[in-house]
Amino acid sequence: MLTFLLFNLSAGDPAAAVLGKNALPEEIENFRRSIGGDLPLFYGKFCRTEAFEKWKNTPQTAVTLPKKFDCRSLEAKITLDDRTVYFQKIPDGSKSVEFSAPQGKKIAEIEVFRVQDSPWNSQLKRALDEIISFKSTFPYITIFNFGSTLLSREPISEVLLRGMGPSLSLMLPIFAGEIIFGIIFALTATAFAGTLTDRIITLLSIASMSVSYLAAIIFGQWILGYQLELFPVWGFDGVANYGLPVLIGILCGTGSNIRFFRTVFLDELRREYLRTAAAKGCSTAAFYGKHLLRNSLIQIITRISAGLPFLFTGSLLLESFFGIPGLGFAGIEALNTSDIQLLKALVLLSALLFVIMNLLADIAYAWVDPRIKLE
Repeated sequence: MLTFLLFNLSAGDPAAAVLGKNALPEEIENFRRSIGGDLPLFYGKFCRTEAFEKWKNTPQTAVTLPKKFDCRSLEAKITLDDRTVYFQKIPDGSKSVEFSAPQGKKIAEIEVFRVQDSPWNSQLKRALDEIISFKSTFPYITIFNFGSTLLSREPISEVLLRGMGPSLSLMLPIFAGEIIFGIIFALTATAFAGTLTDRIITLLSIASMSVSYLAAIIFGQWILGYQLELFPVWGFDGVANYGLPVLIGILCGTGSNIRFFRTVFLDELRREYLRTAAAKGCSTAAFYGKHLLRNSLIQIITRISAGLPFLFTGSLLLESFFGIPGLGFAGIEALNTSDIQLLKALVLLSALLFVIMNLLADIAYAWVDPRIKLE
């Protein structure tokens, strides 16, 4: 519901963005009807139309409005100078319509609507049908059917499937690098807690968190790409194109993981079973690898589950700055072109993935901790 309200109340009219300023009224009308943009928001029988201009001027006793194109089932809402309102049906096939005010009154405003059969046919119903709809023919139920993009008219399902591969190939190594390096450096800082090594690791992790992602991309492209020519800075031709964005992604994302894992490990380090293991002469590898790391897996899984949805949806900045045609790049393009349908699909896909990953994390808790039971 929140996504629906945000897109339909604040996104503006996609017809103006897609068709341009010089589009004919009939073209705008047909486009709006194809995407349901003319329908009432929640409930109502009146639909938006471009067949007549909205008239609002100095109050007059009679007003004649020309019809721009043939459109049927029209009805005019007429507001008089005393703010009373009445409705007048417009004959089908008429070229122009004359409106006359009752005796002693004047017309202040005229707005024409197209009348639909069912008042429940609204933008909200259309949005719900995109998520799930029921039919009398096979396959009877369809889910996440967002139709086509507004510009290219390409099926949105194909756009999502095509962009998921590049996004995964970019985000998987970044995600794995952030987790692996985060755990390694956090364990090292925990093992040398309070020493110079711990302070240096903490300082570097804070620096990684403090540097803007955008600044890291720009300086990385300028120094490593243009000046040293170590990496290509644009394109999706091969493995070499992933080197620089993966490096930047790991450098910018590892710092927060180090800080989080270090806090988790230090908190776990105070528990009695670890003091007992150290007192019994447990080896360093078994102490940190078998006992400390294993018993911190619940917090690690929680951290991982929060980042997993971004593997599929990609990184907006990295993909747009390096020309990688993933879902992040598709999202930026949809934002620039006001492609509401594709944006809605990406937002709901992210939300769905987030819920699924949290569910899998809850199931994984029972796997890593025998004290937790699935009931």
